[in-house]
Amino acid sequence: LVQLVESGGGSVQAGGSLRLSCTVFVDTYNNYNMGWFRQAPGKERELVTWIDSAGRRTYADSVKGRFTISQDNAKNTLYLQMNSLKPEDTAMYYCAADSNWFRLIDCRATFWGQGTQVTVSS
Repeated sequence: LVQLVESGGGSVQAGGSLRLSCTVFVDTYNNYNMGWFRQAPGKERELVTWIDSAGRRTYADSVKGRFTISQDNAKNTLYLQMNSLKPEDTAMYYCAADSNWFRLIDCRATFWGQGTQVTVSS
């Protein structure tokens, strides 16, 4: 069983920064591919960024150069540093984990957190 618990969301003005955290309760953290997703009202959930079990990172074009995914294996924690935030980044953000990267990047991950709200005002 894998449990994901997000924190760090909030409200900021455009241009501001936030850091999201996702603590992963699992026996073998390094076996999973991890990702951050977001879903805005009325829109489909989309992949923001992900890191595979070998540590390789991939970003959506919309966040490249502004968001950074990282992890602390000792703490079983995944992070999302978000800089230069824009109003269009407003969404519920979720972390997810799956041992199969196909499922992860297809928004069909096996394990999901409860989500944390990010609101960016102009």
